[in-house]
This record gives sequence, structure tokens and C-alpha cells, in this order.
Amino acid sequence: MTSASPPRWQAGPLLAEPLPMTLRVYQKLTAGVAPLAPLLIKRRLKQGKEEPSRVGERRGVAAHVRPHGPLVWIHGASVGEVLAAAGLIERLRDLNLRILLTSGTVTSAEIVAKRFPPDIIHQFIPYDAPRFVARFLDHWQPSLALFIESDLWPNLILASAARRLPMVLINGRMSPRSFPRWQRAAATIGTLLGKFDICLAQSQMDAQRFAALGSPNVITTGNLKMDVDPPPGDPARLERLMAVTRGRPVIVAASTHSGEEEILLDVHRTLVGVFPTLLTVIVPRHPHRGEQIAQMVETTGLRASLRSREQLPTAATGIYVADTMGELGLFYRLAPIVFMGGSLIEHGGQNPIEAVKLGASIVHGPHVANFSEVYRALDEAGGAFTAGDVETLVRRFGQLLSDASARQASIHAATDVVERLGGALDRTVAALEPYLLQLQIEQDAANA
Repeated sequence: MTSASPPRWQAGPLLAEPLPMTLRVYQKLTAGVAPLAPLLIKRRLKQGKEEPSRVGERRGVAAHVRPHGPLVWIHGASVGEVLAAAGLIERLRDLNLRILLTSGTVTSAEIVAKRFPPDIIHQFIPYDAPRFVARFLDHWQPSLALFIESDLWPNLILASAARRLPMVLINGRMSPRSFPRWQRAAATIGTLLGKFDICLAQSQMDAQRFAALGSPNVITTGNLKMDVDPPPGDPARLERLMAVTRGRPVIVAASTHSGEEEILLDVHRTLVGVFPTLLTVIVPRHPHRGEQIAQMVETTGLRASLRSREQLPTAATGIYVADTMGELGLFYRLAPIVFMGGSLIEHGGQNPIEAVKLGASIVHGPHVANFSEVYRALDEAGGAFTAGDVETLVRRFGQLLSDASARQASIHAATDVVERLGGALDRTVAALEPYLLQLQIEQDAANA
């Protein structure tokens, strides 16, 4: 581990360096297409990808007044990144620092509204056109920018650097798929990464990849998602679910994607030959697919119930489609066995940590590149099991359903792994300490 560089505001004057051709072309193209933003917004509104009352934020128009004093700007692409920052945000609030949190999806905005303190200012990240970015930065004038994982928008980064805004990449991740692509654009990514004071990487492998791509100062701090508190679950709703499923074996398929539900339905049909009262709960990654999944279930001859219709599973329900937002914590508490979605297709897998923390035995497919080191550690310890086809899934689920001691052993092993891999939050705060001390000095001066 290397030591963090001093904050940029303590450095000498920045020398202007010529940008690679790719970035110069990108700047001109995005400036040229900015007038087409209303058309893009209109299309995204039809697709449900924008909040109608907040479309101005996509053009850099602020919906809130900038608070007085230092402002820490944290940006994450979507739900996973935003939740990963929850612990860090609490630490910053303990220092009486104000937080601007940006993200790019409607679902992430909903999660912020439900699960974050009301003093956290949320804005949608502006489209990456120079005029929108300038408007955003002119209004907010952040004191420190923390970018989560790998959501790197060129104009946003270049404009922030031109204003000498200190930037740190936190919980940095460079996937096996992205790394070779960026290697083919080495000058582009090297320039962007070179604008960050520090890159705080999730793993040693991520750190090596960021360094190879041009990050000048890389520190391995671990994965912040390991330190995130388990998602909440409403006790009254949980009790109702437990009452109607009591005595039934339950499997939860979490954050599933198109192409996975068909496989899971085949698995369910096979397993009910041995476990006749089995209930499979499917929690789609995108809740709007709930109706489509329910129709698919009905065509197989199975009975489905939809949570979005406020239905509870009955004795006749084989598949319960939990097509609502923010209730994964509820279903992780309901079932002792969880299949992690996004892993039977080449999506890269979903985060298993929350399910582990709520006492689930984990089964997943072979495609887990998004969390490869976490899954490797879990698999090696016997805390998770890989299954890539119907036959293997049936065997894994059958073993865990029929052998409570084996299931409990896997839960204990997974818990031990997560505890061993924790500590990223403390290491991240330690790496940010020079910046936070400077902001506290500014805060004291502002309040004097």
C-alpha cells in the first residue's frame, strides 16, 4: 500500500497538457449533440428511465440551493454503487460535512429517498455535454469529488480537473471485460485516470489493472460492499410472509435477468417432484418485468402470484414474483437459500454480500466477473456453490433443502469470509484523511 498524495489544492499550478485526439473529438461531438438533449429525454421518459419532474437535472439545472461551506460530491452509476457508499456517507456526516450524491438511474434515486438521511442532496448526473457539465459545476462548486467504481464520464472529469477539484476514485473496479478494451485506448483512459489524485481499488487485481492503465497513485483498500449494512426488512411484512409460507421450503432467486427465469422454472418443476410444497420467489433485477415473468410462469402450468398486485403466495402458488423495489432484505430474511442472479448469463453476477449477512446459503451461476474475488473466496470456503445448468442447480438446491446441517455449515463459512474481507470502509476513510482534514478546517472557518 502506498501513501496518499497530498490534496491537489496544496500542489503547484497545473500545466495544461494536450488531450488525446479521442477526447478532443469526444468534446466536440458531445457539444454538437447537446441541442438534441430534449429528444433523448423524451425517449427516455417513454421508457421510464427518467423522472418527469427532474429532467432539468440532466441538463445541469440544479433542483436545490447549494449549502453553505464545504461540499463533498459523491457519484455512483446506479443502486449498487450508491449503496456501497452508505457507510462512507455516514462517516462524512459525522464530520458535519454536507453531501451531494449523484447517480444516473431512477431506481437509485428511489433508493436514496427511502434509505438515506433527508439531508443528503440527490441529483441526477447531467448528460456528459460540456455546457451541462459546466452548469452543474458552476452551481454546486464541490470541494471534493469521489467517483465510485468505474463510472467515468470524460467531460465531467476533464472539467472538474480544469477547476482543480480534487478527485478520488473509490471502490475502484476494472472488470476483465473492460480492461482489454481500455488497453486498446490507452491514451484516452490514461489521461482520464491521471486526473484523479488517488485510485482506491477493491482488490489487488483491480489495483494492477488501474496502474497499468495509467493511474499514478493506486491503493488497495478493499470492497466497500463488504462493509455495507444488510438491507432493511419491514417486520410486519416479513411476519405476514412467514405466516403464509410456514412449513414450506423456500428458495429466493435474487436480481434475476432475462434468460435466467426460464432455467429457474425448469429447476422448480424438477424439484417439486421431491419437495411438493416448494415455493420459489423470483425477484427480478428490473421490477417492470414482473408481468412478463408471471405470464411465462402460467404458460408452464405453474401458478404465479405477483407482489406488485399486493398478492401473497397461497398454497397453490409455485412461483412468487416479487416485482417491487427495495424489498430484497425482506426475502433474504425469508429464505435460507438464495440464488444470485445475473450469473447464468454473461452479465457478471450480482452482489452476494447482503444475502450472506442475512444468513443465506448462496448458489450462483458461472458468470460472476463483477465480484470474481468475492465469489472465489466464498466458493473455496464452501460458503457458496456454482451451478451452471438445470441438472447442477437441481442437485445443489436439493442438497441444501434436504440437509440442514450442510446448509448451516455453508452459511457459517460464508459469514467468516465476509468478516475476513471486511474493513474497506476504515481503509477508505484513512486514505481520504488528508482531504477530510482540509475540509474540516474550511468548515470551521466558514462557521466562524
